[in-house]
Amino acid sequence: MTPNSQTIRLLRRQIPAFECVPGCHDCCGPVTASSEEMAHLPIKSEAEHAAALAQLSCPHLGATGCQVYAERPLICRLFGTTPRLVCPNGKRPETMIAPQIEQQIHHYLATTRQVLV
Repeated sequence: MTPNSQTIRLLRRQIPAFECVPGCHDCCGPVTASSEEMAHLPIKSEAEHAAALAQLSCPHLGATGCQVYAERPLICRLFGTTPRLVCPNGKRPETMIAPQIEQQIHHYLATTRQVLV
């Protein structure tokens, strides 16, 4: 396991979970992820990426929602857990993410090479 994999795993465990509205994908859109996170996602074609971007969507969004939910990038996991990325449907965990953990995630994102999902 690489140091980045360990960091991602540690940060993921500290992001509070909550139930989304079934079928909702309001927060799914073009996002960036680290190369390490991308390595765990299925490879999508240039055409799939272009089509998703044209719709301001994610190439991993399917008819039933996120097709990579268990491996979704850190930025996707933050939606709804912090006042900075509010769920448009008002869903949230019982306890929001600790500010220092959110800061660590943003530091990770800022210090790793990010690519468009």
